[in-house]
Amino acid sequence: MSVDEKKQSIPLKQDIACNTTSLGNYFWEDPPDENKWADCVHCGLCLEACPTYQETGEEQQSPRGRVYLIKAVADGKIDVNEAFADPVFTCLDCRACETACPASVQVGGLIEEVRGQIRQAMPLTGISGAFSKSILKGFFPHPNRMSKLGGLMRIYQKSGIQSVARKAGLFNILPSHLKDMESILPKVGKPVLGRYPEIVPAEGKAKGRIAMLTGCVMDVMFSDINEATIRVLTHNGFDVALPKQQTCCGALHVHAGDRETGKSLAKQNIEAFKDYDKVLVNAAGCGCALAEYHELFRNDPEMLPLAEEFSAKIEDVSKFLYDNDFKRPQTEVKTRITYHDACHLAHGQGVRFEPRQLLKEIPGVEMVELPDADRCCGSAGIYNLTHPEMAGTLLDRKIDDIPDNVEMISMGNPGCMLQIAMGVQKHGRSEKVVHTIQLLDWAYEKEKKEANNLVES
Repeated sequence: MSVDEKKQSIPLKQDIACNTTSLGNYFWEDPPDENKWADCVHCGLCLEACPTYQETGEEQQSPRGRVYLIKAVADGKIDVNEAFADPVFTCLDCRACETACPASVQVGGLIEEVRGQIRQAMPLTGISGAFSKSILKGFFPHPNRMSKLGGLMRIYQKSGIQSVARKAGLFNILPSHLKDMESILPKVGKPVLGRYPEIVPAEGKAKGRIAMLTGCVMDVMFSDINEATIRVLTHNGFDVALPKQQTCCGALHVHAGDRETGKSLAKQNIEAFKDYDKVLVNAAGCGCALAEYHELFRNDPEMLPLAEEFSAKIEDVSKFLYDNDFKRPQTEVKTRITYHDACHLAHGQGVRFEPRQLLKEIPGVEMVELPDADRCCGSAGIYNLTHPEMAGTLLDRKIDDIPDNVEMISMGNPGCMLQIAMGVQKHGRSEKVVHTIQLLDWAYEKEKKEANNLVES
């Protein structure tokens, strides 16, 4: 069915049910918010902040260019078609333009809303459609399936199959970026959700209770970071709640234009965490998505108050620890480290100072600032899969910026960790890629070990 035919087939009751009306050539459910582009005066201060504009020099690949095109569709000047979809989906959704914008234009939210229009107008087909249906919809929203997938990956890694496959060159048939990704897969552990009790008690007297999002990919591929996060929080005197009903945050779905699945997952998480006043997140992309649930439901008067209440509970774990007088480690962890600002932590949530301070408070840690630390590494959810060439270019620049003679690169997002680890390996470097909370956890564990040795002696 053509786009024009789809326009004719949209039932009016959709608009009535969602309390929305069509907007120019946006004929589909949940049209973009006009207020998000109203303050854009096309001043150009966003241009130098935008990675895709820096690389291409093309106006349509800039924030103000995209805003212009989005408004042109709303004004009925252009249609929702492939030419329009390209710059919208080439956007990294890194939010750097929002940091640079003096008018605080919400380009990221606008991009996500328009992607929802594009995917309703032009649903994915072929390999992309199969990937979306089988992986994004078939696995990520289902913790049990993700757990089973993790189990298969553990067998693949521990049985020797991975080693044999690599030696035999079986991955040589893959595109280079996929081969590189396979080569840096972390050791898969067992998910925290369901394995840990629903309430993990604080060490000693509890000074509060918080809830924690375990995530989907995070709990399968980075369960060790989830474990470290729980240890750090309980060591700092907090009971940690792990509601079993929680699910994927929906970030990847919303980024891909599947707002329907994003809303379904949001409703499940809102219900799962309803009894808690604070929900902590150790993955920047997830935290940003959770904090913007109210944007998903802006046209739903029934869900909007619940979503606003939920979004107000969300906080990155590094900010929470710093704001709640975390325990300063007393044992030295001697290392030189640099810090990469994950886009959805620095630009999306405005968290920059706190994770750096956590690292600086660890005795023996020498911090070396990373030039353009808040410039996107190219991960951007699954952007490195959908746009490998641009992602690779951005990664090369990120690796080139890493200071000499640092031993570790710290950050607060799993996608960035995989992407930068891939770049470190590709460029023949030796830096260890770590999550900020991991380093704090190692300092605490070293401190406990030394204390136990003193008692035993």
